Amino acid sequence: RDICRGLRDNAVRLLSLRGCRLCDRDFGRICRALAGATLHGSPLTDAGLALLNPALALHPALVALDLGDCMLGDEAINLICGLLPPDGAKSGLKELTLSANPGITPKGWSRLAIAVAHSSQVRVLNLDYNPLGDHVAGMLAVAVASSRTLEVLDLEGTGLTNQSAQTLLDMVENYPTALRSLVLAENSISPELQQQIYPSSQMVLMTSGLGDSLLAETEM
Repeated sequence: RDICRGLRDNAVRLLSLRGCRLCDRDFGRICRALAGATLHGSPLTDAGLALLNPALALHPALVALDLGDCMLGDEAINLICGLLPPDGAKSGLKELTLSANPGITPKGWSRLAIAVAHSSQVRVLNLDYNPLGDHVAGMLAVAVASSRTLEVLDLEGTGLTNQSAQTLLDMVENYPTALRSLVLAENSISPELQQQIYPSSQMVLMTSGLGDSLLAETEM
C-alpha cells in the first residue's frame, strides 16, 4: 500500500522489482512514473537503443538516462540528440551519462555538442573515460559557453592535455556559464593550469569525482 501511494504521489526515487511478478498493465503504470533509466554496462549497441528510442522519446517523465558502457556508436548519438530538444521544444533529459563508449567518433561527439549547446534542459553531462581528446574538448567548451543550464561536466580520463585546459580556461574567464562542477581528473593537464582554471570562476570546481546526482533536485 505504501508503494502504491508513493507511486501515485511521484515520491518514489528508486524501486527494485527483482524477483517480482507483474502483469503488463501494472508494469506499464510503473514505467510511466519513471524519472530515470539506468542501463549502464548493458551490451545495448546502436541497434538496441534504436529499439528503445521510441519509448524513451515519448516517455512523459524521463529526466535522467545512464547509457554508460553500452557499446554505443555514432548512430546512437543521433538518437540521443533527439532526447535533448532545443529551446522552446518539448521537455527533455536533464541528466545524461555516456561514460566509456569508445565506439563514438569525433563526428558523433560534435553532434552531441551542438545538441547540448541548444538544449534548454540538460544540467548534467557525464562523458568520462571516452577517448575524446583535445579537439572534442574544444567543441564541448563551445557548447558549455552556449548552454544556459549545464551545471556538471565530467571529463575524467578523456585524453585531454594542456591544450584543452587552455581552451577551458578561456571559457571560464570570458563567458558566464551555469557550470559549477568540472571534472578533469586523470588527464595530462599541468597543476599550474588546473590552479588557473579553478579561481577563474567561483562557479567551476576542479574535482576528482562527482557529487550527488542532480536527479534528486528535479523532484519529478
